[in-house]
Amino acid sequence: MRCVLPDVPPEMADLPVRATVYGQDGGSDRVTRMPADLDAGQVEPSEPTVGGRQRPGAGYLALLRLPGAARFCVAGMVGRAPMAMFGLGTLLLVASRTGRYGLAGLVAGVGSIGYAVAAPQVARLADRFGQQRVLRPLVAIFAASCIVFVASTELGAPVWVLMITGCAAGSSVPSLGSMVRARWSALLRGGPLLQSAFALESVVDEMIFVVGPALVTLLAAALPPAGVLLCVVLSVTGTLLFAAQRQTEPPTQPTDGQARSAMKGIRRSAPGLLTMAPLYLCLGAMFASIDISTVDFAQRHGHKPLAGFILGTYALGSAIGGLWYGSRTWRAPVERRFALTLILTVAGVATFWAQPALLTLDAGMLVAGLTISPTLIAGYSLIERQAPASRRTEAMTWLSSAISIGLAAGSATSGRIIDVAGPRWGYGFAATCGLFAVTICLVGLRRLRAAPDGEAAQWADA
Repeated sequence: MRCVLPDVPPEMADLPVRATVYGQDGGSDRVTRMPADLDAGQVEPSEPTVGGRQRPGAGYLALLRLPGAARFCVAGMVGRAPMAMFGLGTLLLVASRTGRYGLAGLVAGVGSIGYAVAAPQVARLADRFGQQRVLRPLVAIFAASCIVFVASTELGAPVWVLMITGCAAGSSVPSLGSMVRARWSALLRGGPLLQSAFALESVVDEMIFVVGPALVTLLAAALPPAGVLLCVVLSVTGTLLFAAQRQTEPPTQPTDGQARSAMKGIRRSAPGLLTMAPLYLCLGAMFASIDISTVDFAQRHGHKPLAGFILGTYALGSAIGGLWYGSRTWRAPVERRFALTLILTVAGVATFWAQPALLTLDAGMLVAGLTISPTLIAGYSLIERQAPASRRTEAMTWLSSAISIGLAAGSATSGRIIDVAGPRWGYGFAATCGLFAVTICLVGLRRLRAAPDGEAAQWADA
């Protein structure tokens, strides 16, 4: 194997290094040299500082300057944009052709459940065979399924046809979020800068969820199929570009190849998932309830279009909190940080039901959103540390699947509550889901403590 070491500045010559080697399947071999003690929010010695202190955001710039990092980060952002657009695009398309929002929500929900079931299996294949070999056929299936689904809807096909094609399309949505995080994990080898990388990805997620739904709504108003077709274009483009980045693709890991039940797969991926999966399901239900309640709350106050702005403010608060969290060095254990930020997130949600007007709700959501990204960052960090390398992508995908199920269940349940009792009770249901999440966290806190590599291996082999 040929290894190429980049030039090292004299002041770094005596520093220990962390080497990351890529060279599978004929790809170029290279070793990335970086200080082993480089901490989250810190930068390399050559990075400019201001007044003796590191420049704000320099840690994120250092991440993007790593070989190939910026390319797979941007490609992953484009390719996973449909995760914030496909469900809404499906709902708007079916509703525009049938006039039945109940049916539209059912079709969209079936797609979400299909994704939740299929995504961990796809991630397991990616861990075993490599991301490129899995993503290329997967995105082809997604594109074909979407085209058939749009055609079936436009031609007025029976409900069962819409359900099957919608489920097929939803099940084949590429789960690039977990694969991007798996690449960061392989590139940084679990180093302290990994927290900043996960923070960067959380901010990207927030941007997607702010811009995506608004763009789909605008396009669907002019041409109903446009939202779903845009998802196809973005997914195919981003996924193929992402898959082409072989230099940063994590090495494949051998597995025992045995069939497993869902619960056994969760336990083998990471012990903390026994706590985190139901916890994230509750968080998904909470977020769905907040979205629907906010739309109804704004409509009852005579300003329905402002709902998107208010929810955008919520996401903005989350992005600000994520950037701040990822730029700092933390001494507290990650499981303690996760529990604290989760409690603060739920405490903020518990105030929404009492807001008297849209202005106060908007201000409250900005403040409450500050701890959302830190919670999700800590959650992904916990699972990344516990999961063995052979199941790292799968482990992080279980979190996305749990949230997806929670979103579907929360949308259906809170919708009925709001129809009967109004948006304040919808916010109350959201706070209740959050309280369940906190309870699950505190009861299962022991499982969330980062397991040493040996312990993780024992779980994997159990």
